[in-house]
Amino acid sequence: MKRNAIPALRAFLAAVLCTGAALLAPADSLAQAYPSRTVRIIVSFAPGGTTDLLGRFIAAELSSSLGQPFVVENISGGGGNVGSSAAARSTPDGHTLLIGAAGNIAINPGLFTNMPYDPATELAPVALMATVMNLLVVHPSVPAHSVKELIALAKNKPGKLTYASAGNGSTIQLAAEMFKHLAGVDILGVNYRGSGPAMLDLLGGRTDIMFENMPTALPRVQSGSLRALGVTGRTRNPALPNVPTIAEAGLPDFEAISWFGVMAPARTPPVIIDALYRAIAAALQKSESMEKVRSMGADVTVTGPDDFRKLIKADTEKWAAIIKAAGIKAN
Repeated sequence: MKRNAIPALRAFLAAVLCTGAALLAPADSLAQAYPSRTVRIIVSFAPGGTTDLLGRFIAAELSSSLGQPFVVENISGGGGNVGSSAAARSTPDGHTLLIGAAGNIAINPGLFTNMPYDPATELAPVALMATVMNLLVVHPSVPAHSVKELIALAKNKPGKLTYASAGNGSTIQLAAEMFKHLAGVDILGVNYRGSGPAMLDLLGGRTDIMFENMPTALPRVQSGSLRALGVTGRTRNPALPNVPTIAEAGLPDFEAISWFGVMAPARTPPVIIDALYRAIAAALQKSESMEKVRSMGADVTVTGPDDFRKLIKADTEKWAAIIKAAGIKAN
């Protein structure tokens, strides 16, 4: 290299470094300035459910750690589509967030023929917070004490057994339809307006089977009112260590969980998404937070934006296939 070229090279490298620093500075400043005012967290369901409880919990945690109020706003309707659409179309500056759940994010695209927005392109995953598994339970009068025995019974009596459902598109219904599809059995679905009425008829022996959420089903199993055959997650539940997963009990491809996470409008700056993810992860790592989430019937399951996006994509495809195969339509 010529001697006079060396100063020029040094000058060029210095310019590159200065340019890089200049490019990073706005991002750093943005992260430090966020949030600059009240942040609203949209919950697209009515108050009182798991989505709402988790939303209020993380709102309190973020208010404390990030120094600005995080306030929950319930915008229900359309199976969660109304509030989710409002969040997706908000200004992408991190001051409007959404609690995304399996229902309004992954199930609705396969359930509704006219979605008001596209979750895959109009929302950005921030952090998965928690998961909830269901429990396959049967009335004690059902002569099946394992998943394999239930499948054999259903094959021996096609269309005779009934499962109780919380309504079209609910994870309770879709878990049952997935079970039917993978096991190759014919079980009649009976829809109710929510899991409460469905559970009452199951306890009364008017239906045979239900895929109910763990917090509701567990006390019934412990009291002997229902018999547990399997859990719908990939791991056993510590509260029922002797109850296998449905996957290990005979249907290896079976998994049906509900999940909850924070999402933002698409085009929200990555530096804000990263700041939110770090704050959420820190909040959920505290032992008292884990206990609080468990008290809601959920398990802390923290993942970042990339893994959360993969989960959403996989579940959207899985539930769309089940909905199509079962011919399920939105009410």
